[in-house]
Amino acid sequence: MARLPFTILVLAPLLAAAIPKIPIELYSPLISQKLLATSQKFSASNTVYPQWTTISPSDGKWQFFKTDTWTSGFFPASMILMYERGQMCPDGSLVSQQDATTNLDEGRTWSVPLTGLETTNNVKHDVGFISFPFWEELKINPANATAANHTLAFAAYLAGRFNPIVGCTKSWDLGTPPEFQVIIDNMINIELFFIAADLLGPSNPNYSRYRFMATSHADHTMVNHIRADGSTYHVVTYNSDTGAVMKQGTAQGYSDSSTWSRGQAWGMYGFTSMYNRTGNATYLDTARRLSTWYINHLPEDNLVPFWDFNAPSTPTPPRDTSSATIAASAMLFLSQMETKAGNQTGSDLWRDHAISLLYDTAALGFKSQNAGWESILSNGTANNPNFNNNTGLVYGDYYFIKAGNMLLEMGLANCSSSSGAITNPYTPDTTTAKEGSEFYETPDIHYNFVLYRRRYGGGCRCD
Repeated sequence: MARLPFTILVLAPLLAAAIPKIPIELYSPLISQKLLATSQKFSASNTVYPQWTTISPSDGKWQFFKTDTWTSGFFPASMILMYERGQMCPDGSLVSQQDATTNLDEGRTWSVPLTGLETTNNVKHDVGFISFPFWEELKINPANATAANHTLAFAAYLAGRFNPIVGCTKSWDLGTPPEFQVIIDNMINIELFFIAADLLGPSNPNYSRYRFMATSHADHTMVNHIRADGSTYHVVTYNSDTGAVMKQGTAQGYSDSSTWSRGQAWGMYGFTSMYNRTGNATYLDTARRLSTWYINHLPEDNLVPFWDFNAPSTPTPPRDTSSATIAASAMLFLSQMETKAGNQTGSDLWRDHAISLLYDTAALGFKSQNAGWESILSNGTANNPNFNNNTGLVYGDYYFIKAGNMLLEMGLANCSSSSGAITNPYTPDTTTAKEGSEFYETPDIHYNFVLYRRRYGGGCRCD
């Protein structure tokens, strides 16, 4: 058979067979309850933020860290997301209006100390993550001058880390000059440039400057962080004097040649965002490549990835639910962008993958009231080389909440979803692809058919 070009359309007929079940845990009242319980620990005199939980399986208590930590923006942003959920379901079916308002008030309270990081901090490139609560505030009210000013201040700081010779914003201040390290995570932080540019408007000189910095960073990441097969390096070290690549490797993955699963998810979301912000189809294709690689390498028994896709199988490596929730959010975002691009078939494919991944994430990691965990999810891996795994992670929880909101926005879930009443606007088709058809033969894409086989039944060649 003739070799087919890369296209996600090749696989779409198989996935059109049915819509995976949306996990009702996404809309559990426990989410708001846990956030509000944690919010009571705020202290204006000693502000600390949850990052991960104690590792003991029977404990799960949040561990708190100083404001000047890269994860500090996720908790207040999560609370603001719950307010947004209340706005989407004003009948109080998913979160009461009182709790939604309290989440907003508490989220704002927890956001205030973050403003002290606008000019001096130790989070460096991660001011994008730090500014998440202010991005959410601007979604609620684009005219919020306070949120806008804080966002602009963080963007100005991030712009100071851009090196025009390298063409990227610098991540860590590590290594020996002229080493200039850039990590895949930065694909999330650079959206700060677009938000700031939109706030300033085209007449402001920084409008074009900020957009150039973001696109330059993404273009260099596309060339130097992404391997030919669609997997990613965690860290690329450039020469700050020449812009040349000095090394491609990892800091949190298994090896320099392996693929750290959370890093792959950051890339998926980041390049989808780049397409959303620019309309450049190259970014859309890149998001497809990264997402295809991700789904093709998920475990067979449960789709939640191991902390590194190349981690040795013995002993069984820990999984990372934070990678799963980031990737699921990325694929829901990608589904929206496929619709924007006029590709509804592709949109359906990413939608199905995202929902299936969320289903297995909830099955593995959602912690019930009786479990005693303060986080929403367990089984996260913060940093496996430092033996920090099987824990709750504040950013894993954030993207779990975000994915639930996205499903509401897309009309795939409704305001009765906590009781299992999931909106399904599609008509299921029990037809399966034929063995030996071109959907199996294309060598450009090896699809993980385990998802389809386990969820819906039917035969397939699963090699």
